[in-house]
Amino acid sequence: MKIGSKLPNLVVEATGEQKINLSKLKGNNVIVYFYPKDSTPGCTTEGQNFRDLYKEFVDMDCLIFGVSRDSIKSHERFKEKQEFPFDLLSDPEEKLCKKFDVIKLKKLYGKEYLGVDRSTFLFDKTGKLTNEWRKVRVKGHVDEVLEAVRQL
Repeated sequence: MKIGSKLPNLVVEATGEQKINLSKLKGNNVIVYFYPKDSTPGCTTEGQNFRDLYKEFVDMDCLIFGVSRDSIKSHERFKEKQEFPFDLLSDPEEKLCKKFDVIKLKKLYGKEYLGVDRSTFLFDKTGKLTNEWRKVRVKGHVDEVLEAVRQL
């Protein structure tokens, strides 16, 4: 996935008992943000930030989807508890993660493991990738994404 790439033709399980084909979302600006794990501090804060500015995104015809490898059951609990107005996509087989190249080698307490690198991707109404943010730091990130949507 690189700038200019199109929304992938992949069907992914989503909250609300849905299956979403990303390539069918043309006509809207689309944000796909990847996060490591439901209900962890950074991931919760990032989701809350998208939630708190959700109306501003919607006013610019922008759909938001959070993606992690967690199960739909976990996503449903996370979404309900945090009152997220957007859907979460479940990617336990890492099809979407691999398509967007967000699985990276990480270290925690000296141990290496493969995990999701917090990343955000913005597609315009034609389905073309216009912006990407990798190795995201949560603080101020959603404001930066909102500004990029304004520029479309």
